[in-house]
Amino acid sequence: MKELITELYDKSPAASDITSEQKQTILSVIQKIDQGELRVCEKQNGQWVTHEWIKKAILLYFKIQNNIVMGDSPMNYFDKLPVKKWTGNEGVRVVPPAVARFGSYIEKGAILMPSYVNIGAYVGAGSMVDTWATVGSCAQIGANVHLSGGVGIGGVLEPAQAQPVIIEDDCFIGSRCIVVEGVHLEAGVVLGAGVTITASTKIIDVTGSEPQIMKGRVPANSVVIPGSENKSFSAGTFGVPCALIIGKRQESTNKKTSLNQALRDYAVSV
Repeated sequence: MKELITELYDKSPAASDITSEQKQTILSVIQKIDQGELRVCEKQNGQWVTHEWIKKAILLYFKIQNNIVMGDSPMNYFDKLPVKKWTGNEGVRVVPPAVARFGSYIEKGAILMPSYVNIGAYVGAGSMVDTWATVGSCAQIGANVHLSGGVGIGGVLEPAQAQPVIIEDDCFIGSRCIVVEGVHLEAGVVLGAGVTITASTKIIDVTGSEPQIMKGRVPANSVVIPGSENKSFSAGTFGVPCALIIGKRQESTNKKTSLNQALRDYAVSV
């Protein structure tokens, strides 16, 4: 499948030139993503690896699909990609009107409040996608993660070789946070409400005697709040948004206890 998909994608054929056999191969890949048999991005030997060919299969899937009316009244849609059909045997709680596109994988034990999960995304066991939260295409959400109300997790489908957003196990993402452009949150990270992290956002660790600046990755068990950094422009000096690491969750303590403590510390600090 990998060879066929890669060759086909590189040829960039028109939809009308893709044979029925090739279409079946594309659909087989999407079905395997949907069932968790294939994963766009996964941890191998301690490193996250993005499978470019699987993202190419998703892009080809868009090409071969036609817009149709789908769903039942009053909740019907007009789109290229179908949504998941739940039978109740998946072990996933799906609260109306939560929507997960076909080609996303929701592991047993996850909860979808009224939310949206796009194609290629992975949501791990015990995780909650809370009300009006969105999980973008190919985003990887680990186990026991809480995406609070209104959280926006970006998707990175193109370019095909780019790493998607990765949220590892046991993270807590506060209300209205935004994490996009392939940012990687390591296990146990806590984002206080309203934190925005893009690929270019400065993430500043202020827990030591000197600030440590990084981008694109938040270290494991970090507690992060919104901040600003003064920057001079021609028109004057203005506060530019950044993210501040103000502490660590303690791995030696119960995750729930350390999370509650982290949030109390955050509330006191602001």
